[in-house]
Amino acid sequence: MSLKNKIAIISGASRGIGRAIAVELAEAGANISFNYLHSDEQAKALEEEIKKMNVNARAFKADIKDYEAVRLWVDETRELFGGIDIVINNAGVTRDKALALMDPADWHEVISTNLDGTFNLSRASIVTFIKQKSGVILNISSVSGITGLPRQTNYSASKAGMIGFTKALAKEVASYNIRVNAVAPGFIETDMLKSLKEEHKSRIIEQIPSSRLGKPEEIAELVSFLASDSASYITGQTFVIDGGLSII
Repeated sequence: MSLKNKIAIISGASRGIGRAIAVELAEAGANISFNYLHSDEQAKALEEEIKKMNVNARAFKADIKDYEAVRLWVDETRELFGGIDIVINNAGVTRDKALALMDPADWHEVISTNLDGTFNLSRASIVTFIKQKSGVILNISSVSGITGLPRQTNYSASKAGMIGFTKALAKEVASYNIRVNAVAPGFIETDMLKSLKEEHKSRIIEQIPSSRLGKPEEIAELVSFLASDSASYITGQTFVIDGGLSII
C-alpha cells in the first residue's frame, strides 16, 4: 500500500502509537509533519529517523489543546510541504481515577486533549480537504470508548466522543471525497502500560482472548491501510484492534 508523496499530519507522534504510525506511513512513502509537547529530544530523533527514509519530516512543538497553535502548525505544514492529504488524531492522555475522587482538572485535561484536540486538528485541516476534494482523517479512539472501563469515565467519554465525531463528520464530508474513520486499540505496549506493576499487567493479559498485549506497529499497519487508496470505499467506521478484549 503506497502513500508515496502523500503528506500526513499526526498529533502526538514523538512516542508510542503515534511514533509507530509516523514511521509506518513514512516507510510507505508519506512525508510526515507531527506535533509534540514535551520531549524535544525524542521529537528530534524521530524527525531524523524519518528523513533517512528519503521522505520529508518536521516536528512542531504545539499544544494540541490550543486551537490557534494547531492552526499555525497546520498552516506551516501546508506551506512547507505544499499541502495536506492525511490527518491522524492520535494525541491523548489518561488521568485514571474513580469518579468519586476525580477532580474537575482531571476531567478537563483528558477531554481537552483527547476530544478538543481532535476537533482542533480536524477543524484546522478540513477546509483544505474540502477545497481539494480529497483527504483522509483517522481518529485513534480506544475500546474504552466502546465498552467503558472503570476509573476511566473521563477517558471513556473522550474516546466515545471521538467515535461519534467520526460518524458525524464522515457523513458531512463524504460528498467531497473525504474519508473519516476511527481505530480503537485495546491494551498496547506503550509507556502507559510499562509503568504498571507486573502483577497488574498479568491481570490485564488474562482478560484478553489472544493472551498478549498489542504492539504499536500493529496499530500503525491498520492505520496505513486506512490512509491508503486501498480503503477508498471505507468511511464512518470504527476498527477495533484489541486481541478480542471487547468480544461480547
